[in-house]
Amino acid sequence: MTDKPSSRTRTDKHCDGVRLSGEVWRSGEMEDGGYAVRRWEDLETDILVRIFQSFDVFELTSGIAHVCSGWRLACCDPLLWKTLDLSMMKSNFIKIPLEPYVYVDGRSDKLLSRLLKISMSLSRGNITTLIFHFNLYVSDDQLTYTAERCPKLKRLVLPAWNRIKKTGICKAISCWKDLESLTMPSIANPPYFIEEIAKNCRNFRELKIMGPCDILFASTLVAYLPKLKVLSLRCSMLLREALLMILEGLPQLEVLNISHCLLFDLSPSPTSKRIFREIDPFILEKASQLRRFLTCSQDTCVMCQRTKTDEGLLRWYKYEEGLWKEDEVSSLNH
Repeated sequence: MTDKPSSRTRTDKHCDGVRLSGEVWRSGEMEDGGYAVRRWEDLETDILVRIFQSFDVFELTSGIAHVCSGWRLACCDPLLWKTLDLSMMKSNFIKIPLEPYVYVDGRSDKLLSRLLKISMSLSRGNITTLIFHFNLYVSDDQLTYTAERCPKLKRLVLPAWNRIKKTGICKAISCWKDLESLTMPSIANPPYFIEEIAKNCRNFRELKIMGPCDILFASTLVAYLPKLKVLSLRCSMLLREALLMILEGLPQLEVLNISHCLLFDLSPSPTSKRIFREIDPFILEKASQLRRFLTCSQDTCVMCQRTKTDEGLLRWYKYEEGLWKEDEVSSLNH
């Protein structure tokens, strides 16, 4: 007697509130006339991982890890957790006149905490890239909780620091010994933070600042990060003196991006600025030592126009979703 050809039928399966539409495989007739049914939970782990790679973080943390032990094992695979991308998640907040200048709704905070807790449990310390939205206001507790569970982190995108205190960010940086790349906002008192990077992150090599770069920030970079390789200051106010300080004081700098920047100099009047329409030959000569010097200050450029309209501090919420993540430097473009 020969086995009947294998066949497939559609089925729906409900596990912990998760609806799964798929197929049941009949592998051949058994002695009692029945069929051996291959179940979803019996799929090979590598196949499940390939399926789960098409899921975003919200789907991965929605409960599929609780379907069965096999699915949880697949959900914890390191391939799924190289990057934790929260760039589509925003806080529900209102602006307030006093520090931290934003008030985040409690439910919004709980949602982020829950997502971080599940992600940290599933990732098992394998996250190397962590991306937060510029309107996702992380608290000290959330940041340090995440930092302690991401010891292998190499790339951090954290544009919103309103709720993060000095102790919180310094504690987080001390956990990230392998940190190589950072996107951060312009801050009023950068020395304490940049010094913390210099002290803890020996392989740190690239930095993107989303905001104005003044003399204090430039001198801090020169003092604490002389081995910096890549620096992006795009779409911001950039003091000419600060630019010269960077070009002269960072001998190992290879790539500098000042695309769409408003390059200015302080005029004799302390209340006014002189904007440069073109980069002068002296700066170009200093920049000739770089492998790449990225510039754009054209009147016809949309991003240059926006930087000018927003006076060097782009209001990213007014523009296309995801535009804030772009950069002419590929390693900083996410």
